[in-house]
Amino acid sequence: MFKKIITGLIERPVLTSVFVTDFFILLFHRPPIVFSLVMLGSLVVMCMYFGQKLELFKN
Repeated sequence: MFKKIITGLIERPVLTSVFVTDFFILLFHRPPIVFSLVMLGSLVVMCMYFGQKLELFKN
């Protein structure tokens, strides 16, 4: 499972770097509330995209 996650993230380097950067900005920095909500929304969208593309629990 971890190999599939790492391979999926390496195949999409731009989205992975945006995802990691967005996550760490929200984790360690306090942006204004409106900008924070936009960043949180984009983080949720990227998580849903990665979940759809990786299909970890496909039967």
